[in-house]
Amino acid sequence: MENAQLLKIANEFGSPLYVYDADKIESQYNRLTTAFKAVKKLKLNYAVKALSNISILKLFKNLGAGIDTVSIQEVQLGLAAGFEPEQIIYTPNGVSLDEIEKAAKLGVKINIDNLSILEQFGTKHPNTPVCIRINPHVMAGGNANISVGHIDSKFGISIHQIPHLLRIVENTKMSINGIHMHTGSDILDIDVFLYASEILFDTAKNFKNLEFIDFGSGFKVPYKSGDIETNIEELGEKLSSKFNAFCATYGKDLTLAFEPGKFLVSESGHFLTKVNAVKQTTSTVFAQVDSGFNHLIRPMFYGSHHEIDNISNPSGRERFYSVVGYICETDTFGNNRRITEINEGDILRFKNAGAYCFSMASNYNSRYRPAEVLWYNNKAHLIRKRETFDDIIHNQVEVDFSKKKEKASAV
Repeated sequence: MENAQLLKIANEFGSPLYVYDADKIESQYNRLTTAFKAVKKLKLNYAVKALSNISILKLFKNLGAGIDTVSIQEVQLGLAAGFEPEQIIYTPNGVSLDEIEKAAKLGVKINIDNLSILEQFGTKHPNTPVCIRINPHVMAGGNANISVGHIDSKFGISIHQIPHLLRIVENTKMSINGIHMHTGSDILDIDVFLYASEILFDTAKNFKNLEFIDFGSGFKVPYKSGDIETNIEELGEKLSSKFNAFCATYGKDLTLAFEPGKFLVSESGHFLTKVNAVKQTTSTVFAQVDSGFNHLIRPMFYGSHHEIDNISNPSGRERFYSVVGYICETDTFGNNRRITEINEGDILRFKNAGAYCFSMASNYNSRYRPAEVLWYNNKAHLIRKRETFDDIIHNQVEVDFSKKKEKASAV
């Protein structure tokens, strides 16, 4: 999207504001499907947690995707967006058996990553097919908080527990229709991914009635000019070859499934903020914007990098700024960034703001969450209204303190 378009949108809908480019989402979806075109059956299940606006879900449905959900609420969102139950896979962690049963009753695909829950579910519902999430004990991902396939992870059933897993399946006579793994986000080394896939193939040989193998996702996208990203084309070529060879040995064409989130929506997102003040201190020039980690927590949460540029003055001379928010704690978006000269009232754009940005926003400091806009067919569509004070107090229940305290009765 061009600066002029973004400035016009900011002027129309105000700031702070999230803007998503539908064309970029579609191109990323097509890039991934093209990379795995050698596979007969491919299914991309968009990871709802990355960006859960119902209009974004409907866009993916229109592209032919399924969805990956991690909560009963995301399942309900998917159904509300028009997905058929069989197009939804539910992959929770640490939830109750009751929630899993509710999802199963809705008819979605169930993915279980806990031996205890698996045994309980299989005992009560042996005729409901289940996918099993395996922990391959492979360290992958760009940060410890988003690496989920290592030996100390809370996710998945350990490959060392396969004998226990097989005993549960045999005792309950339950049906296993899929095998799944997810090693982490921001995976750069495709050899690590391919190594983990071999572990998944070996595990899959234990089950005779599989319909799909789900390799998770976690593909890295570039965060700045010249940044390295996952080579999807090379991964597609190599993993497709391995998958097709496995299917030939297995004697059945299975579905190759992925659950990309960040890869599909990260680069589509632009977060627009207005500069409230430029503050010079003894050592730093701060650009103070009308947002904070209540709207974009990723830089403070796990050190993520978002390129920041001044779309109000794109050709000005460059200076160094620390871009900070208005929360009453340290909320630094970027330290000593080289940005074209900033004046109060300018609009700054944060790139790669499509994934895990609005979906992790909060009302901290009792601030409103921002609006969201989808740029589709060369038109800006408002897909979430900006919150108001009524939204802040909507579910709060006031206590009447005008009444005198009642004395406690003697026992």
